[in-house]
Amino acid sequence: MTISRAQYNAEIDATIARALHGDQSAYAALYDQYAAGLYRLCYSLLMNEQDAEDILQESFLYAFKNLHRYDSRKSALKTWLYTIAVSRCRNTYRRKRFLTVDISQWFGAELKAPPAEAPEAAAIRRDASDTITRALGELSPRLREAIVLRYGQGMTYREIAEVMGCPQKTAESRVRLGHQRLRQSLQPVGLGLLEEMLRVH
Repeated sequence: MTISRAQYNAEIDATIARALHGDQSAYAALYDQYAAGLYRLCYSLLMNEQDAEDILQESFLYAFKNLHRYDSRKSALKTWLYTIAVSRCRNTYRRKRFLTVDISQWFGAELKAPPAEAPEAAAIRRDASDTITRALGELSPRLREAIVLRYGQGMTYREIAEVMGCPQKTAESRVRLGHQRLRQSLQPVGLGLLEEMLRVH
């Protein structure tokens, strides 16, 4: 049975209240609820499994230590957690170069070739995927964040703005600019595949 957003928020608030009263199972429940999405966010931004795992743990450690400061009237818990994680990702990727990664991993989806795809078509598909990977690597960190939050996490512009710490119009502009730059980079070979990937989410 599908529950409403209000019911969902009430359940999260109740779980938080239990955690603040010392119920360790409530902390575990919050971790289980958000860890997968938070890890995918970190991996999408850092493109490194170990870094993503480290930031995931750091983010939850900080969040649980400061859970008494969270105010559900100001933001959803997911948005609060993502804000914490993005801040820590920024500290990490200021110090490191991005690693290239397969586009299917970046979006958390699988690119499946048609069953009877000819070798030539498969090669074209691989070339397109490589082109997309390079294009994503050329985006600035802020544009990458906006694209990941919008298409990888399905966030609204208001949520993106809150996570990125910028006005909503700026968030909209970054998503639009990031998309435009990807389209320009992919015009020769990978545009169709890019559109296919963006529709996944």
